Amino acid sequence: MRLFKAEPDPFIAQMIHQAEIGVSGLEALVAYMVSPGEEHAARVNRTEKEADEVRRMLVEELNRTFVTSIDREDIYALSGAADDLLDYAKSTVEEMTLLKVTPDTHLHEMAQLLLDASREILLALQRLEGHPGVASEHARKAKRVENAVEDTYRSAIAELFNGPADTAQILQILKRREVYRHLSNAADRADQAADIISHIVVKKT
Repeated sequence: MRLFKAEPDPFIAQMIHQAEIGVSGLEALVAYMVSPGEEHAARVNRTEKEADEVRRMLVEELNRTFVTSIDREDIYALSGAADDLLDYAKSTVEEMTLLKVTPDTHLHEMAQLLLDASREILLALQRLEGHPGVASEHARKAKRVENAVEDTYRSAIAELFNGPADTAQILQILKRREVYRHLSNAADRADQAADIISHIVVKKT
């Protein structure tokens, strides 16, 4: 019988915090795809900065900690993948604003899927210490979401280039393709985060 509850791993706690901010940022991205405006854009930008700060503190702590319960490389890579995911959310909104690209059904679907993946990553991190098997299940779900994003991306590109277009239309097509590509790249980072979690589980069990 354990009289005292073990202290949670500080690095896992920081990564959970980073992932929570990531979910909030992806929620803001979905909201932006429904109703583009300064309020939702500002929230995406704000959460990206908050997550950056958490990552900076995590890396600083990692640099001055000699022994960690998880491989240092895995902590650094996992935090980096989560950071990149939110970076892509921010740059997507910035490019849509700059290029005057309005949301469409494909962008909304991809953003929603990225939100689903970020939630699975958060759940995986929350269960990593006490229930690594369950954490692995959530990581696999995040990877399946990444596949769905890629399917949506390919459908969007096919539709975009379907049929003839004049010079003005081609310019708009290229702009929209860039935004689709940003969200596809974001999905790659979610997939990377899920892979790292799966590797951590294998090492811990």
